[in-house]
Amino acid sequence: GTLLNVSVSDHDGSDSLLLSWDEPEGDAKGYLLALSSLERVPPACEHLARSGTRRPAADSACAMSDAGPAAVRNLSLSSGGSSASLRAAWAHGHGRRDGYRLALWHSDSQTLVRNESLLPSASTFLFDGLLAGSEYALKVSTLAGSSQASTSIHQWTAPSIPTQLRLSLGSSTSLVASWAGAAGAAWLHLELRNLLTQKVSTTLSARRGLTSYTFQHLHPGTQYWLGLSATAGSSTVVGPNATAWTYPLGPGNVTLSSAEEQNSLQARWSIPGGHRDFYLVTLREGEDSIPTRNISVGGDNDHVTFHGLSPGQQYSVQVVAVAGPYRASAHSTAAWTEPRAPSGVSLSSQGSPHSLLASWEEATGEGYLLALSLAEHPVKNSSLLRGVTSFTYEGLHPGTLYTFEVSTVAGPYTSSPRCISNWTYPLPPEQLTLSNGGHSTSLQASWRAASSGSTGYTGTLWETKSQEQVRNVTVGSDWTNVTLENLVPGRQYTLEMAAMAGPYRSPVRSATDWTYPLAPAGVTLTNTRRPMGLSAFWDTAAGDVDQFHLQLYSKSHAAQRNTSVGPNTHNFTFLGLSPGTQYFLKVTVLAGPYRSSSHFATEWTYPLSLANVSVQPGRKPQELHVSWVESGGGRDHLVQLSVAESLSIIRNVSVPRGVTQLDLEGLVPGSRYRVEIISQAGPHRISSQTAIGYTVPLPPRSLSASPVSMARALAVHWETAPGHSDGYLLSVLEEGSSAPPRTLEAGKDSTNVTVPQLEPGTCYLVGIWAVAGPYRSLPENISSCTVPAAPTNLSLTNPGSSSDLYTSWNKPPGGRDHYRITLYSLSTQSRIQVQTLGPDALNCSWTHLEAGSEFAVQVTAVKGSLEASSINITQWT
Repeated sequence: GTLLNVSVSDHDGSDSLLLSWDEPEGDAKGYLLALSSLERVPPACEHLARSGTRRPAADSACAMSDAGPAAVRNLSLSSGGSSASLRAAWAHGHGRRDGYRLALWHSDSQTLVRNESLLPSASTFLFDGLLAGSEYALKVSTLAGSSQASTSIHQWTAPSIPTQLRLSLGSSTSLVASWAGAAGAAWLHLELRNLLTQKVSTTLSARRGLTSYTFQHLHPGTQYWLGLSATAGSSTVVGPNATAWTYPLGPGNVTLSSAEEQNSLQARWSIPGGHRDFYLVTLREGEDSIPTRNISVGGDNDHVTFHGLSPGQQYSVQVVAVAGPYRASAHSTAAWTEPRAPSGVSLSSQGSPHSLLASWEEATGEGYLLALSLAEHPVKNSSLLRGVTSFTYEGLHPGTLYTFEVSTVAGPYTSSPRCISNWTYPLPPEQLTLSNGGHSTSLQASWRAASSGSTGYTGTLWETKSQEQVRNVTVGSDWTNVTLENLVPGRQYTLEMAAMAGPYRSPVRSATDWTYPLAPAGVTLTNTRRPMGLSAFWDTAAGDVDQFHLQLYSKSHAAQRNTSVGPNTHNFTFLGLSPGTQYFLKVTVLAGPYRSSSHFATEWTYPLSLANVSVQPGRKPQELHVSWVESGGGRDHLVQLSVAESLSIIRNVSVPRGVTQLDLEGLVPGSRYRVEIISQAGPHRISSQTAIGYTVPLPPRSLSASPVSMARALAVHWETAPGHSDGYLLSVLEEGSSAPPRTLEAGKDSTNVTVPQLEPGTCYLVGIWAVAGPYRSLPENISSCTVPAAPTNLSLTNPGSSSDLYTSWNKPPGGRDHYRITLYSLSTQSRIQVQTLGPDALNCSWTHLEAGSEFAVQVTAVKGSLEASSINITQWT
C-alpha cells in the first residue's frame, strides 16, 4: 500500500497521542496503523481494523494510553442523511471517568461551533442547526479529576439539493446552465447528454460557489438533457434535471421556379449542418406575401412542388427548419405563374362621341397590354399596371367603329389577347334651351343642329319634381324648335333631347324651365285687435307654387316685414305691429326663378286709446284746457265735449296725430263737462277714458253789505252772474284783526245772506266767491260796518253850582269812532252845546250855563255814518 505522511502530537497534555494524516490519491479501502513504544508496543494498538467502506476526505485518529482516564471507544459521528445535524455516539472506555466534554469545530472556518459537557453515563449527543454539506471535527474528552483522555473524529453534514436548475438557449451550438440554492454542497456534478444519440456530451465537477456554466461546441437543432447532483464528503444527492434545444441552422440557397406542369412552382434549398425535426415550407402569394400553402417535409428533404396555383400570380416561398420550439427560416426570390387573358372585356362610349371606355375584369398579373385599331390600322398601344381595369380613349371620331385588344402581363409571360369592337356615339344637339316666354301654360324648346350626321331628334318632357313623363317628341333633322302646349302654370319641366344616328342615340342634352306662375287672387288683410296684428288671407293659386312671399310695409315706417310661407299655406298673421298704422300687403307667388304678385291689400291696425286725459279750467271762465299723453298710432283724434248731466255731445273737435292738448272756448262758466277723446285709424276708432272738468264760475255781481239796525249783523246782497255755480262761499273778516275770517256757504239760488253775531260798531271785509266743483270764481269784496251800541247808564248831575252840570255814562260793547254829546235847553227849546269826545271817553262837564234852568243831555256813539244814541236825561242848574 501507499505510505502515509503521518503526524503525531501530544493530546492536551494527557497520556494520549493524536495521529493524523492526509488522504492519499486514488482509491483506499482502509488504513493499517501500528504504534510502538520505545520500550514496548501495547497490544491494544498493534492493529487498526480495516473498514469496509471508503471514507474520502476523512481523517482517522487513534488514541492510546495505559494510565489515567481512558478515551471513549468506537466514537462515531454521522449525519443520518440530515443536512443540518450530526449525531455523535461512543462506547465508554475502561478507565475512571467523571464526565465528558464535547467540542465541535467547523473545519473550513476553524470555528468552535459547540462546546458541551455531559454526564459520565452519556453515550450519544445530537448536534443540530448545522450548515448543510459542511465538514465538522468533533473532539470527545473523558474527564477524570484533573486528567482527560480525548478522541477526535471528522464528518460531513448531508448536502442540500440545488434548486431552480435552468438550461436555456445560448446559440445554435451552445446552451447555458444556471442554478440556485447550491450553497449546501461541496461539489456539484453536471452531466449533459445528447437525447438524439443518448450519449454523454460533457461532464463537469464544480466546487461550491459556481452558479452557471455554458456548454460549447454542441450540435445545432438538438435536444439535450442536463442532470445535476450534489456531493459533500461521502454523501451524494441527486438534484433536478432540465432539457433544452440548440437553435437549428436555417436552409440555404432557397429558390422558387416553374415546374413542368402548368400553374405549378417548385421550391429547392440546400440542407444545412446539424439536426432538425422537419422543414415547414410556406408558399406566400402576392406583394403582401399572404400565406396560401403550408407543407411539412422531413428534415432530410431539399425540395417541394406546389400544384394548382393561380395563373399570373407572384409567389415566394419561406423554408423554416424546426427543431423543438425553435425555428430558422430562409426566403426565396419571387416567381410568377403564366397569366390568362382578362375576361369581361367591354368597349363603351359612355355617352361621349369622342371617346371610348375600355374595361375588363381584373386578371392576376403585373399589368396589361392594350391596343386600339380602326379598320385594322393601329390607333394607339398602351401598357397599364395591375389594378387598373379600364382605359379611356380620347379624341376619337364620332360614330366610328373601333376594335380593342387586351392581354395580361405577369413577369416574363404575356397571355393571348381578348378582342371586342364598338361604335362611338353621335354628337348631341347643341345650345338646347327651354323658356316660357311669359306664358303660364306653354314652353318653347330650341336648339342648334348637331355638326355631325344625324337622322333626327327625339325628346322627352318630364315634370322635374315628380319625374313623371309628360310627353315624347320626335322631329326631323331640319327642325330646330318646338312648342309644348297645355302645361300647368308655375310648374318646372325638364326636356331631354338626343340626336339619332343609326342604331345609337347621342348623349342626352337637357334644359329646364318653369311655366310662368299665376298671381294669387283674393288677397285680403284683416285686423286682429288682441294681440295687435294683421291677418293676411289669399286664395289657393291655380298651378304650382314653390312658396308665397309676403311683403308688409307702412308709409309711416321705414322698416318693412318680409316673410315666406309654404305652398300649402293660405293665411299668415303679422304680430307686433305698430298701433293705428295703415299697412299695405303684397303677396307674391314664387315658382322657380319667376314671380307673380297680387294687387296691394291695405288695412289699419287698431289705434291705442289715449292715456292720462286731463281736463282743467282754461285761462277764462268760458274755457277748458284738455291734455293727454299720445299712445302711438292713429291718424287723428276726435275730442268730444258733453254737458255732464245730459251726456249730450255739444262739441266735436278733430285734432291731428301728435297734438296733445286743446283749449275749448265759449263755454258756460261754472259748468260741469265730460270730455272723451276718440283715436281714429282708418275705419277703426277707440275711446279714451272719460274725464270730468269744470269751467271756473263768474263772480257774483252788485255785492252790497248793510248793517241790520240793532241786530249786530250785516245783511249781504248780490246778484247772480251769468252761467252756473254749485253755490257761494262768503268770508267775513274783521278789519285790522289777525283772527281767522268767518266763512259761510249759500246755495246756488241764494242772492242774500245775513251775517249775525258780529261786534257792534265794527267794520268788516266781506268777500264772496261763486263755487263750481273744486273751483272758485274770482272774489268780490266789500267793506261794511255794524251799527255801534248806544251808551248806557247815562247820568246828568249838578255838582252844586248854578252854572255847571256833569254828565257820565257806561262804555257800550263794540267799537265806535267817537262820542257826540248834545246838551239841550228845555227853557228855550234849543240845542245850546255839542261836544265830540274820543271813543274811550266816559264823562264830560258843562259850564257857563244859565242858572235855574232845566237842561236835557243825549250821548250818541258814532261809527262812520252809523249812530246809536242813549235816552235823554234832564237836570236843573
